[in-house]
Amino acid sequence: MIHIERIVNRIFDSNTYVIYCDGSKDVWLVDVGDTEKVIDILPNAYKVKGVFLTHTHFDHLYGINELYDNYSDMLVYVAESGVEALYSAKKNLSKYHESPLEFKGEKVERLYDGSLVELYPNISLKAIATPGHTPDSMSFLIEDKYLFTGDAYIPNAPVVSKLPGGNKAMAAKSKQYLIEFSRGKDLYPGHGEIIRNIN
Repeated sequence: MIHIERIVNRIFDSNTYVIYCDGSKDVWLVDVGDTEKVIDILPNAYKVKGVFLTHTHFDHLYGINELYDNYSDMLVYVAESGVEALYSAKKNLSKYHESPLEFKGEKVERLYDGSLVELYPNISLKAIATPGHTPDSMSFLIEDKYLFTGDAYIPNAPVVSKLPGGNKAMAAKSKQYLIEFSRGKDLYPGHGEIIRNIN
């Protein structure tokens, strides 16, 4: 059985989601901010197998190097169009914060619309391209129930598309798709509360 814990990060109250499964010591993250909070909740011998980035804005990845220091075998999954931003403080916008960030690891897996990644036996994550907030915005679906939308869809909030690379028309299209697609699922947005069995 899948379990998901939400961590609210100190920068912009972004969310990190910690995913684990009965019978396994492998842990997966959706986005990463306050790494120390992730490490604090993991039992001994558990390890972070990989991180899925909903997009490459600073507030959704700023803890990635600290996480890498603790779990150097971890993989980072990101849309192909977001790979460059992992290594560019300007493109991931961290240049404009106190701590410019360039990822120091090399184990990066590119995601495309429809990509499948096996998390556990018979449990996979599906990547869904939902651009507009950023060109590399991805949503993730697990077991046709757990939907992670990053900043592409946050209920009762507009999608920001004015930052570099944003596209208002694409953002609106992706949001509408996610509104319809999320029905009957548990919604895990990039900011704000989890919504169970959304109507």
